[in-house]
Amino acid sequence: MFLKFFKKADPPDDLQLVQQYRATGDMDCLGELFERHTEMVYLVCLKYLRDEEESKDATMQVFESLTELLLKHEITNFKSWLHVITKNHCLMQLRAKKGKEQVRLEDASPPFMENADLFHLSDAELQEQSEQQLRQGLETLPPEQRTCVELFYLQQRSYKEIAEQTNYDLNKVKSYIQNGKRNLKLYLEKHHEPR
Repeated sequence: MFLKFFKKADPPDDLQLVQQYRATGDMDCLGELFERHTEMVYLVCLKYLRDEEESKDATMQVFESLTELLLKHEITNFKSWLHVITKNHCLMQLRAKKGKEQVRLEDASPPFMENADLFHLSDAELQEQSEQQLRQGLETLPPEQRTCVELFYLQQRSYKEIAEQTNYDLNKVKSYIQNGKRNLKLYLEKHHEPR
């Protein structure tokens, strides 16, 4: 019993650190988030970039970008949000690199041009692009709709669980999901890039 008075407080979870950073701009909060998730970010970078040094650089770039991104976005699940940010960062780097390679190959002799398929998007890249559009679409939804849509579709929560978690009325939850889904569909149709 006596030792309970000296028990160390539980460390803040990711979202608490995000909120503290947003409220105070305290870089220590960002440092703690960086420490917790460096390995995950590095491994995602390595998966896409396939180069250790580039992946280390990209990991640092992702965390540098967080200073501004955390102030712009409402985040409900930091780790999955960070995963998407990291993936998008890597894809942008790969596209930039591919653009440079394409210019070099076009300057080369004609036999290189026979393999023009090199520059078409792969299925994985198309899926990444779709996921990125979906994330961007979610960001345009009103907060209540975005929260309910993310909980329902991304985290597979029931209407009842969402109502309990958000303190929204059950009918409101259904309405937010229905309207959010419709608004998201309109956004995706409007921003769909023809292939």
